[in-house]
Amino acid sequence: MCTVCDKRFTTKRNLTKHRGLHAGVTYTCSQCEKVFSSQDSLHHHMNIHTSKYKCSVCGKCCGSSQHLAVHRGSHSGEKLFECTVCSKRFSTAGNLTRHNRSHSGEKPYKCRMCDKMFNQSGSLDKHMRVHTGDKPYKCFLCDKSFTESSHLQLHKRHVHSNSRPYLCPFCGKLFKTNMNLNCHVLIH
Repeated sequence: MCTVCDKRFTTKRNLTKHRGLHAGVTYTCSQCEKVFSSQDSLHHHMNIHTSKYKCSVCGKCCGSSQHLAVHRGSHSGEKLFECTVCSKRFSTAGNLTRHNRSHSGEKPYKCRMCDKMFNQSGSLDKHMRVHTGDKPYKCFLCDKSFTESSHLQLHKRHVHSNSRPYLCPFCGKLFKTNMNLNCHVLIH
């Protein structure tokens, strides 16, 4: 377990790599500027840019042969891992582990700034943007930034496009947002 943020790891090697983040040691990809806590992680990531482990079905590039094998399972629909509580099935052991937390209530990822806890590391990463003010998703049309990619997608549709995907079932009028459609439906 990390003594700084209480995050837990299954191997000592992963814990050691994670500690590099707290020490401020980072390695940046020269091709996409993604940042890693270890040289090993950066090297693993670089395989994505070389197309070394490329999926023949969809073209996605993975960082290793193991990740490619797991990814290929998503195309076959094979779900070998079953939840003992609800019988839901998963294609990877990691997905089953994350799912099991929904039954146990376990929240192993703790924010070191406000003590809020999360059941997934990605949820903690998103939450940390509240404290850091980081807005990594930038609109290339107007330079506005967002904390989540879904917010950027909504912004692009609402501000920079004429797309109107929400259809009124009563009159056929189209709207940019679901909220606008709901307000409109009240007049019918």
